[in-house]
Amino acid sequence: MITDQDVREALHRALDPSIGKPLDELGAVEAVEVEADRVRVSLRVPIPGTDAEVRRSAEEALAPLGADVEVRVGEMSSEQRAEMVRLLRRGKSREETVFFSEGPTEVIAVASGKGGVGKSSVTANVAAALAAEGQRVGILDADVWGFSIPRMMGVGGQPSGTSDMIIPPQAHGVKIISMGFFVSDETPVIWRGPMLHKAIQQFLGDVYWGELDALLVDLPPGTGDVSISLASFLPRGAMLVVTTPQEAAAKVAERAGRMAQHPNIDLEVLGVVENMAGFACPHCGELTPLFGEGGGARTAEGLEVPLLGSVPIQVSLREGSDEGTPIVVSEPDSPAGDAFRAIAAELGNRIRSPRGKPLSLRQA
Repeated sequence: MITDQDVREALHRALDPSIGKPLDELGAVEAVEVEADRVRVSLRVPIPGTDAEVRRSAEEALAPLGADVEVRVGEMSSEQRAEMVRLLRRGKSREETVFFSEGPTEVIAVASGKGGVGKSSVTANVAAALAAEGQRVGILDADVWGFSIPRMMGVGGQPSGTSDMIIPPQAHGVKIISMGFFVSDETPVIWRGPMLHKAIQQFLGDVYWGELDALLVDLPPGTGDVSISLASFLPRGAMLVVTTPQEAAAKVAERAGRMAQHPNIDLEVLGVVENMAGFACPHCGELTPLFGEGGGARTAEGLEVPLLGSVPIQVSLREGSDEGTPIVVSEPDSPAGDAFRAIAAELGNRIRSPRGKPLSLRQA
């Protein structure tokens, strides 16, 4: 004999496809009716446009009961959605929420002193590699002017959301937010410091990140407003410095790392990644140092941090970035794929070690 409690316990295993939490915890279960071996469930969909996914999740959770199941779905009212968001924010107001996440998260800013060194491709591939290892990962594309993460990760369109809460799209197991979801590729973003500060604040506080082990932040080149804003919101974060082997890039990258170590910023520099570290001939395998040699090691030595890895130039790495498939997904055992996975493994050890420690946050 199926009971009301049996049905509700089964529904607790039904997750909302967008938010990733049990439907009953979101207040989405409106009514349960049990008559012998027939079960009727009425649900209120938390995120508009996800009716089919919510119904399927509930039906799959109820299937083991062996009953004749009917699942009806409707939309939550604006008041119900506001209450759901309040619960997800743990009773805090929107203004009080600095980082809309649950549990401890390692925030790693990926920085470079100058543009064109492949900082975004490093961010995309390291994030995808971490996700493939089972880490819960997000990318905040903070390069508001030169956003490229959506293209590199193969995701587009506008995020869904409701009641001052944005649900980040996902690709390759990674949650992503970017200005590229809100403006076209051809639209220039002409903003000064205060608007950039507000954008970072919204990406952190209005986007429901859920449970993340790591949030990688793709910073714009240099040491400007965005880096300062990030540090003000997320003290005790960390930084990964990206450079190429050539001396000019290495010196500028070292300056970016020293900015992170400034008392007013205070981001821990985890290490250096050397990108474009030689081109391996596809015919003979000989490595040609197109951009020189040793820049990554010199930057790491100057900052007194480890060189986490050197990523060679590979045509398929560029092709994957254009097509939306990171090379750690398409060719994980290639030279570049191996290098990125080794870097991710080093960072994975860092992410696992502080787990259980809450991230210290402050309102700027």
